Amino acid sequence: MDWLTTVDHKKIAILYLLAGGLFFGIGGIEAVLIRLQLIKPMNDFVSAQTFNELITMHGTTMIFLGVMPVIFALMNAVIPLQIGARDVAFPFLNSLGFWTFLFGGLLLNLSWIMGGAPDAGWTSYTPLSTTTYSTTHGVDFYTVGLQIAGLGTLIGGINFLATIITMRAPGMSFMRMPMFTWTSFITSAMILFAFPAITVGLVLLSFDRILGANFFEVSNGGNPVLWQHIFWIFGHPEVYILILPAFGVISEVIPTFARKRLFGYSSMVFATILIAFLGFMVWAHHMFTTGLGPVANALFSIATMLIAVPTGIKIFNWLFTMWGGQIRFTSPNLFAIGFIPTFVMGGVTGVMLASAPADFQFHDTYFVVAHFHYVIVGGLVSGLLSGLHYWWPKMFGRMLNESLGKLSFWFFIIGFHLTFFVQHFLGLMGMQRRVFTYLPNQGFDTLNMVSTVGAILMGIGILFFLINAIVTAFKPKGVADDPWEDGRTLEWAIPSPPPEYNFKQIPLVRGIDALWKEKMAGNKGMTPAEPLGPIHMPSPTILPFVMSVGIFIAGLGFMFSKEDFSNSFMSLIFNNWIVVIIGLLITFGSMLLRSLYDDHGWHIEVEELDEEGVKA
Repeated sequence: MDWLTTVDHKKIAILYLLAGGLFFGIGGIEAVLIRLQLIKPMNDFVSAQTFNELITMHGTTMIFLGVMPVIFALMNAVIPLQIGARDVAFPFLNSLGFWTFLFGGLLLNLSWIMGGAPDAGWTSYTPLSTTTYSTTHGVDFYTVGLQIAGLGTLIGGINFLATIITMRAPGMSFMRMPMFTWTSFITSAMILFAFPAITVGLVLLSFDRILGANFFEVSNGGNPVLWQHIFWIFGHPEVYILILPAFGVISEVIPTFARKRLFGYSSMVFATILIAFLGFMVWAHHMFTTGLGPVANALFSIATMLIAVPTGIKIFNWLFTMWGGQIRFTSPNLFAIGFIPTFVMGGVTGVMLASAPADFQFHDTYFVVAHFHYVIVGGLVSGLLSGLHYWWPKMFGRMLNESLGKLSFWFFIIGFHLTFFVQHFLGLMGMQRRVFTYLPNQGFDTLNMVSTVGAILMGIGILFFLINAIVTAFKPKGVADDPWEDGRTLEWAIPSPPPEYNFKQIPLVRGIDALWKEKMAGNKGMTPAEPLGPIHMPSPTILPFVMSVGIFIAGLGFMFSKEDFSNSFMSLIFNNWIVVIIGLLITFGSMLLRSLYDDHGWHIEVEELDEEGVKA
């Protein structure tokens, strides 16, 4: 019950991590099944229909439900601590964001056992995703599930914006914020602008499919290219929503293990802002082959190439941070250093794809698959694994095993490059994306086998990480406040794991890398910015969970509102919108309760704080 009702950002971080781990595992299994089908020519391991469902669900699960919650887990666990706050700005909303995300993800994955998963590709291009070509409820699960999960992400983004703007400790100006907080701040702003676009697209597509509207159906006067524009206006910023927090993690890990402050801090901040700004201006580079014409193609080509400039600034700053530093090759730092060349390769192929004439050749081949996996898996997943190894002792009070961490790194990174490096060549040789099998003797056989072996090695690397997490969970708690001994930011100034209220007294920040500055001045810890006093805490509540259950029921009811049931009772409750109404009543009833019942929270008194201090 404690976990169902919690509004504590540290517990919500662990919930996000567990949910992300679950969906990441599902997406990983789907990936391995895809690679097993492609291990040899003319394979019949899965059928063509199942293969389409697998590639759709793998992409959708990984991007929306696998890596996104792990990013939110790190943001929840770390940001309030890094800015010297006791919690996020809206603890209730934080909980609501998690539960809506979880129920959206569960709804999407229910499609496997409720009549067929979505099969139109993770981008769900029309007309493939209209009822003409996708006759099961699969794409309905996609549209409704992603709307619910996206609502959770949007709520989370707004919450972090408010937290970072209003809750920084005294002296923590914007240009003293740690880089992870900066990238999360920019990411949250991008979520705010990008997610409404996909919401609109998903609403229109569900209206087309369920209510018989005609936004995308050509025969009824709709326009399928409109879906591509709506999807990619969200989809391209989404890539940066995913990768920017990983940039932030790398910018925390490398200075810590090089014992140097981050090189070019202010240029890093402005590069991040520029990446976010340009990220909204490049969406049509996914559409060079739709016939937009030379002017549009040229403009989007140039804009795409421009993004390489701020990204390059970041790469060089990380290299200069390590230059001359006392580098320690711990497992978090191995993932961080492995990230750099891998991400550079993903960026280079991105610039190749940005050239419209070249894109005509590369489009819809395995070259594109290799490119975005280099960015999202080689970049983002390496960054997240680095962050998890780095902040694990802060989140759980236990150090992950270094030997297992290093094993995990080597299996993951070698497996990754084996899997995706050869896919560039497969693409250049003409192997298309989304084909469930291929003829022998076209030069694809060996490279596909190498790719599949790599995928299995990568899976073993992730398994080592899981084993590490499980083994560590049985160790007793008891790591130092700053277990890496070179922590630079505020989260390393408080106990691991942090107490419920984070900071007994809000710290006074006297410069960038606030804790490092105090260490260099010979101080034991942070100087408090306030006298010791009672601490106000928010009350736990079940309402966010109940509201999310209501939205889940309403979504299910909406999807099956036009279904022909053989059972008359099912027809009655679904076809007459009764299920939708029940779901909405649960959600709006909870909102009404929340509005009418005024909960003032509770206080931790000074005496209790003093007792804890004595125990510590």
